[in-house]
Amino acid sequence: MGASVGIAMETHEAARPSHAPVLRLKLLGPLAIRRNGVALKLPASRKARALLAYLALSSGAPGRRHLCELLWEVPNDPRGELRWCLSKIRGLVDEAGHPRLKAHDDQVSLDLSDCHVDAVEIAAAADEGLALLPLERLRALEHLFAGEFLERLDIDRSPSFQAWLIAQRRRFRAANVAVLQHLVGLLPATSDEIFPCLEKWIELAPFDRQPHLTLLSALAERGRRADCEEHLAATAKRFAAEELDFAPIRMAWQALKEERAAMRVSAPQASDPVAAEATRSHRVALAVMPFIDETGGAMPGGGLARGLTHDIITRLAKLRAFSVIAQGSVFALAERGVASADAALKLDVDYVASGTLRRDGDRLAVAVELVETRSRRIVWADNFDYRLTDALRLIDEIGNEIVSAIAGEIEMAERNRAVLKAPNSLNAWEAYHRGLWHMYRFTKAENDQARQFFTTAIKLDPTFSRAYAGLSFTHWQSAFQRWADRAEESRLALATADQGLFVDEHDPSVHWALGRALWLNRREADSLLALERTVDLSPSFALGHYALSFVQAQSGDPRMAIGSSDHSRRLSPFDPLLFAMLSSRALAHVRLGEFEEAAVWALKGAARPNAHPTITAIAAHCLALTGRVEEGRRLVATIRQTLPNYCFEDFRTTFHFPADAEALFRQAAERIGLA
Repeated sequence: MGASVGIAMETHEAARPSHAPVLRLKLLGPLAIRRNGVALKLPASRKARALLAYLALSSGAPGRRHLCELLWEVPNDPRGELRWCLSKIRGLVDEAGHPRLKAHDDQVSLDLSDCHVDAVEIAAAADEGLALLPLERLRALEHLFAGEFLERLDIDRSPSFQAWLIAQRRRFRAANVAVLQHLVGLLPATSDEIFPCLEKWIELAPFDRQPHLTLLSALAERGRRADCEEHLAATAKRFAAEELDFAPIRMAWQALKEERAAMRVSAPQASDPVAAEATRSHRVALAVMPFIDETGGAMPGGGLARGLTHDIITRLAKLRAFSVIAQGSVFALAERGVASADAALKLDVDYVASGTLRRDGDRLAVAVELVETRSRRIVWADNFDYRLTDALRLIDEIGNEIVSAIAGEIEMAERNRAVLKAPNSLNAWEAYHRGLWHMYRFTKAENDQARQFFTTAIKLDPTFSRAYAGLSFTHWQSAFQRWADRAEESRLALATADQGLFVDEHDPSVHWALGRALWLNRREADSLLALERTVDLSPSFALGHYALSFVQAQSGDPRMAIGSSDHSRRLSPFDPLLFAMLSSRALAHVRLGEFEEAAVWALKGAARPNAHPTITAIAAHCLALTGRVEEGRRLVATIRQTLPNYCFEDFRTTFHFPADAEALFRQAAERIGLA
């Protein structure tokens, strides 16, 4: 939020006086305003009431022209009608010596910093992070949801306001779902308060599997078999009416009945299907809605747009990182005119991606957006611009970049969510992402933490192949960084990758881990075969291309290493391993005798915030090869602050260089005092 209203939202709790606020504005449910506990009579004009609500939530101070266009499609005297509406609002909110409605030049704002606004409080709590709030605060927030946002205040002849109103209703409906979800999670299992919360959650998100399973579990714990069957039957009809798959809920209930033959009241055991639902990998689900071609005369979802959508869905599925809804389902919903946000709820997915294409001459502009379903928060959005030449090659290029970006953003969002939860409450999916959060810090202590979380993920779900890949990487790190016995850690890295391969031989991340482990065990030829298999399985997997660059840069084809490094960075320009992608290119330039280029790329890698001492050592050697000896020595001093005894032998045995490259690096080490 901006200007005065933004300050009110961001500092609401801190700024609130110890006594009750004079004004209380209610936007959830029918619009209402109270002064000192007394309800004020609202203007008869719907547009005056709509304007009050809009200003209460506005970002900054909107201009008068914007407000006129918002509420009056073809007004006779828009400025005059706006002035009249503002005078009515001023009579409601202003006090003697304390004007809250302010007009400066052409802008209008509403200062509610000393007032209570239900929607503002909810928005501030969401920004603060609902997962961090205590039970009583969540109860208080849920009490604020007294109905739909601005209930019965639709204005048919004001399309701009109506679009804003619909967006706000979706926003606060999603916020209500999120509050209920966290509230249910904190309520004692024996509390009957859970039932009205679940019933409301199901009312707001009828096709979300989680509240149905939680309700069935709660009813079963109390021995209410008939209520379970009644709820199951009614829900099955509702899913069938929308042509949605009800089988997962039915199967969970069937397993629950078998496990609870006696229907005794007890805490869920590990064998319970609902408990299993909470502890297994529970990988997030994603829907990619058909892209729309906005070029004049183009058919929505046809031609290039349809081809790109199909390609993205296929490539995302090949990553095997999360569940991807089949294209038949998303195209069917799109053909029925179901909006992306509503389709996401119907499909019970965690994220939904959508996009548009626009062709202008020989240029193609593609806009993509990734939204988290429950919060309706935009996780990522970007624009891509290409020269429109060969359509098939273009689809391949765009598809790779979009898929890698979507996968990376989902992974980052899931890592950040997992780190907020108590370690003993994590399911396999969350434990895996908590492991990634620690793994990408590249220190011994964090690597040990990551190993524990990956091990937990595997115990909770022995079929979770990516957890094996993560565990293999932690052993790889221990060997590469010499944090433990190199031979033993190399063996464990290979053994763990093999276990992951047994679980899912089509998972590119497992082949990536296997390729790295084979390199560690000095089986370079086998390593390259495994890594080539990685990118064959998923051309969008950035780390696969980086690992190819890493191996080729040392003992393979350095030109291919440069191409693979560049490709990995195009796919994932903000990757946690970006420092390694840059440094691999530097090593390739050294082997080609291109020392100046090597120094440029090595310094870029060393400048990354999570670069470890080995990356700094690459930069120090490259600087020495260009004659920048003093700069190289300064980097050596930096390394020895962490590793006092670091020397060329550590550097040499970390990598697998051929004799000529090793001789070059040895000369460089002598110049900077590492020999």
